[in-house]
Formats: sequence, structure tokens, C-alpha cells
Amino acid sequence: MCGRYASTRSPQELAPLFQVPDVPAKETLAPNWNVAPTDDVWAVLERAPRAEEDTDSVQRELRPLCWGLVPSWAKDVKVGARMINARVETVHEKPAYRRAFTRRRCLLPADGFYEWEQIKNPATGKARKQPYFIHPEDEQVMALAGLYEYWRDPAVKQDDDPAAWLMTCTILTSEATDAAGRVHPRMPLALTPDHYDAWLDPAHQDPDELRALLGQPAEGHLQARAVSTAVNNVRNNGPHLLEERAE
Repeated sequence: MCGRYASTRSPQELAPLFQVPDVPAKETLAPNWNVAPTDDVWAVLERAPRAEEDTDSVQRELRPLCWGLVPSWAKDVKVGARMINARVETVHEKPAYRRAFTRRRCLLPADGFYEWEQIKNPATGKARKQPYFIHPEDEQVMALAGLYEYWRDPAVKQDDDPAAWLMTCTILTSEATDAAGRVHPRMPLALTPDHYDAWLDPAHQDPDELRALLGQPAEGHLQARAVSTAVNNVRNNGPHLLEERAE
């Protein structure tokens, strides 16, 4: 599971890392040390204008998406808060994800992600949840594997009204290993730069080949450090959330 992460790099930093030709001029997001479900997050994707979605006229973009995938057939956007993760083992089969897995994949840049471990006090027998920040040893950006989807708001009459369409995303997860596995049984999946092009290409649609592109964040070279329980509250934000604390 990935329920919180940190994404603090600016579009000016992210664009060259992901070979995005144009830096967003108007749509900007502040650095976020406590990204939570339903927040807007930076995503890298390739798409054509909706009227030309079946053509080859795709362009790589860096744009904000709402974290929590809302299927096109959903009656209410609130379902997105429960669809922040998609299991890689079944993503190609689930109705909510399978079409997006085939055609609408993205990368979600992250500095690292948070997980919680149940720790029992031997004196009292009471358990508490200790948060950890899990990040690459070399502090490089993580390219979390994601899917995105369009949702049409029926309350907006005109299709060409920007308010008519909501773009949302989800993060793919797998069984956890290494530092992440010590804390939590699930972890987000990531891609290495040599796989970015194949993952983002909407013409690449073979499920087995796509799943073969996915790997452990930072190729397993992760560190996990205990951090303050302040991260538990989504209203708390700032670099102090990443400071190491005693377990």
C-alpha cells in the first residue's frame, strides 16, 4: 500500500528528468511533504487530444492529476478516495483499471513514500503505529508507476468546457521487499529511466510486456527511517516531516 508520499521537486526540475519538452506555465503545485489521497500531484504522461486519442499524435506532458482514480463509469467522484492503489497482480483484470493499464499509464515523481509499522510496547502490551519515510539511498527521484483516467462531470453541459473533465490517477503496488518489506507488506512499484518510454507509450498494450517493465523503487536500494507521527495528520506539511525520530 502507498497511502502517503513526498513530492517536492519543481516542474523545472522534473521536466528534464522525464524529457518533457514544455514546462507547465500556469498549472503549478507547491512542494508537498505529505501528499494524501485526493491531492493534486504531478504526473508524467503521453496522450493525444481526446478527439484524436486513436492517432499517433501523442505528446509527453507534465501535469497535475487528482490522486485517487475515478473510473469513467463511476457515478460519484468520491470513489476515487478508495482507489489510490492498484495491485499489479490483478490490475490487468479489474474493471476499474484494466483499460487504463492498457492505454493510459503515467509516472508519478516522488522523493519517497511513507509506511506505518505496528509496534507493541512490551511493558503495556499496547500497540502504536510508527511512521517511516522510505526513500532511495542516493536521494534520486522515484518514478512511481501509475495509471490515469478521465471522468466526465454530468453537471457540466459542454464537452469543451475544461470543468467537464476530471483526470485522476492511481499508484501500482506489489509485495514489498528490502527496507520497505520490513515495515509493510506492500510497496509502490517504479520504473528506471530506460523503461520510461515504453511505459508511457499508449501504443504499447501487451499486459505481460508492460508488467515486465516494473521494478522495485531505486532497484531495491532503499532506506527507511522513523519519522514523527505528525505525518499522520494530512494538515501537517513541511520538510520537518522527514526528520529522523527515535522509534
